[in-house]
Amino acid sequence: MLAARMRFVQYLRKGDLAKRLGLLADDQKSLVELSGAEGVPCDLKALIAQNPNLEELAQKAQKQPKLTLNDDVTLLPPLTEPGKIICIGLNYQDHCDEQNKPAPKEPMFFSKYNNTLVGPTDNVIAHTASDKIDWEVELVVVIGKVARQVPKEKAFDYVFGYSVAQDISARDWQKERNGGQFLLGKSMDTFCPLGPAVVHKSLVKNVYDLPLKTWINGVEKQNGNTGNMIYKIDDVINRLTQSITLLPGDIILTGTPKGVGMHRSPPEYLKAGDVIKTEIVGLGTMTNQVVAPCTSN
Repeated sequence: MLAARMRFVQYLRKGDLAKRLGLLADDQKSLVELSGAEGVPCDLKALIAQNPNLEELAQKAQKQPKLTLNDDVTLLPPLTEPGKIICIGLNYQDHCDEQNKPAPKEPMFFSKYNNTLVGPTDNVIAHTASDKIDWEVELVVVIGKVARQVPKEKAFDYVFGYSVAQDISARDWQKERNGGQFLLGKSMDTFCPLGPAVVHKSLVKNVYDLPLKTWINGVEKQNGNTGNMIYKIDDVINRLTQSITLLPGDIILTGTPKGVGMHRSPPEYLKAGDVIKTEIVGLGTMTNQVVAPCTSN
């Protein structure tokens, strides 16, 4: 039943000049176009801002043709131009433990830029500026409406849905260079694979019981659970909105569990040719290849 499949994707068909909006099937093998229906925009951020009625969307989707995912269909990031990409460091207890660090006394917020965003099957560039590029699977919260000074008990009223991200990080630029500021280490091109979909919150029974995993070249590196989050989503939204207005389509990356490359013995980092597989159970799976940067003439 389509009403139960509010898994929003943005995509291109072969020859398209503009992105389309659709609903992804649970098995990630097909989709139904939404943007062909009356009154539905081609952009998920615009749709979220409309505060859409899900039953009406489902009815419109039932009248649209089904499209099988193949080489002629490219899944884009489900949000390509969020107003904000806000991240939280050290927000899983086991990630603190693997560094022998205490849990932070308050959330550690930082940001990424939109140039980092790539789709669930796009390439990640192994920039020559860094030789310490690392992985971090993260649950993404997508904001559904304008949020200012939101009390904790009402925070989930402002959540539209959830997605999967890899917070790719150049550890040398994050930890050793740029005066200790995270921005360059976190915001290199392609450093935020996002997708495959934004899953509406109504499909997620318990957001604090989602297994999340990373594999590199088929080898499991991270295997955590969102229940290990230190600062929960309601607390994060409450804290952020005391001073920052969150807008529809803004995204919050909520931290990563243990198993990152930097804290392995010996440390492990990504290189061209590696394949990153990322999964959050119930939200979807991404597979991204690491490639060498193109050289310009």
